[in-house]
Amino acid sequence: MAAPARPKLAVWKFASCDGCQLTLLDCEDELLPLSEHVEIAHFLEASSAVVEGPYDVSLVEGSVTTEADVERIHRIREQSGMLVTIGACANAGGVQALRNFADVQEFRSVVYAKPEYVATLAESTPISAHVPVDLELPGCPIDRRQLIGVLAAVLAGRRPGLPVHSVCQECKLRGTACVTVAQGIPCLGPVTRAGCGALCPAYGRGCYGCFGPMAKPNTAAMVAALRGLGMSPADVARVFRTFHTAKPEFRAAAEQEEQGEREEPG
Repeated sequence: MAAPARPKLAVWKFASCDGCQLTLLDCEDELLPLSEHVEIAHFLEASSAVVEGPYDVSLVEGSVTTEADVERIHRIREQSGMLVTIGACANAGGVQALRNFADVQEFRSVVYAKPEYVATLAESTPISAHVPVDLELPGCPIDRRQLIGVLAAVLAGRRPGLPVHSVCQECKLRGTACVTVAQGIPCLGPVTRAGCGALCPAYGRGCYGCFGPMAKPNTAAMVAALRGLGMSPADVARVFRTFHTAKPEFRAAAEQEEQGEREEPG
């Protein structure tokens, strides 16, 4: 009797730094047994060999920044049984979405010697702005443990479980003293989704919010705490926008602070 066909996995890149794809490649020990249960049909970061779709699962890294990207993500969605976005770029536009608040044409004229050859949209947008997304895997980059957990859950036919609590809980679990209380360092940990293992606070730095907002974040209290540490409204808006400008919770906090900056007497 012929062995049952393995599920097909595809990995796709849009506008990004490749960090989330590299996280998958870094799972060397886990990839070998995984390859016995799933066919890696499209993953150009790892191999030029391509197996045609349809695909059971597609992992998508990066944001949409060109008209060609828009067309391509629709084709990928049509070929994919389950579409999982991986990382801040795919989930919320990423760091490059900071250009959404500036003049892209000016950037293009300064950066490129032949700007007329560069085709780009005015904004960097998340994958979910264009097609339905089945699951978002957070991070910049994503966490390898969460990635393997998601793939294992999909193969087992169950819904992956991802944390929705804050980074503060991870600090407590690993015995890391609060960098804000102990050292007065601004930190987005109280409103940021767990999953990184509280990496930045463990090394004496505040959380930058790269895993995006936790479930029901109290951004108003977070803004007040940051302002109490001496940050200006513009600085507060910037930290909320750095990775996840498309996420409503962080976007609203940033917009409110920008409004406050305009209203404060000069």
